[in-house]
Amino acid sequence: METTARLKEFLRDLFSSQRFAVLATQSRKQPYGSLVAFMATDDLKSLIFATTRSTRKYANIISNPKVAMVIDNRSNQEADFQEATAVTVTGKVRETKGFERKELQKRFLRKHPSLKDFLSSPTCALLKVEVDAYYIFSRFQIVVALQMKKQQSSSQ
Repeated sequence: METTARLKEFLRDLFSSQRFAVLATQSRKQPYGSLVAFMATDDLKSLIFATTRSTRKYANIISNPKVAMVIDNRSNQEADFQEATAVTVTGKVRETKGFERKELQKRFLRKHPSLKDFLSSPTCALLKVEVDAYYIFSRFQIVVALQMKKQQSSSQ
């Protein structure tokens, strides 16, 4: 998993197989975690999720749009120590509006059709994480970083 193309292929496969991510927000120096349904854009430059504007995560994002998301393929088995891979995503969130929202909502509903009524609510915000970097952890020790702004990868 060294080349940028292979990393992107791995991320696309993982993101298409996983429906949920853990979103980490922060407000007043207090972290907050939430489970969210998500999708990735084809170019991997953005992750999309939805929430109601009355939630704590939405309030946290308004006060501090920097977030992290964790997506993994664990099966909750002992083998995960050797086989699971987790991706931490860092980036900045903004709410989508107008044409962009309509287009992203169509794509989001292809992955999450059961959320149609939720997304149609006037209180629902469709949010876009503009990805700064992906940090890929495998076998609980190998870390590979894929910077989306510079399109470079590095191992640690």
